[in-house]
Amino acid sequence: MTITKDMPIGEVVQKYPQTVEVFLRHGLMCLGCAVARFENVEQGAMAHGINVEALIKDLNAAVPQAN
Repeated sequence: MTITKDMPIGEVVQKYPQTVEVFLRHGLMCLGCAVARFENVEQGAMAHGINVEALIKDLNAAVPQAN
């Protein structure tokens, strides 16, 4: 997996801008908020009642995987 639930949201968005659409589709709208720079994917998902495993699956589907 390229993206894990312990990665900071800000880092994910910076490295993989194509994930913004995935976060928004799942209802995580606070990508520009200061907390997103420090909060990890799991913390953000839990705070917004989002299924963490489904979010991680979709985030990874949106980025090229290293072989």
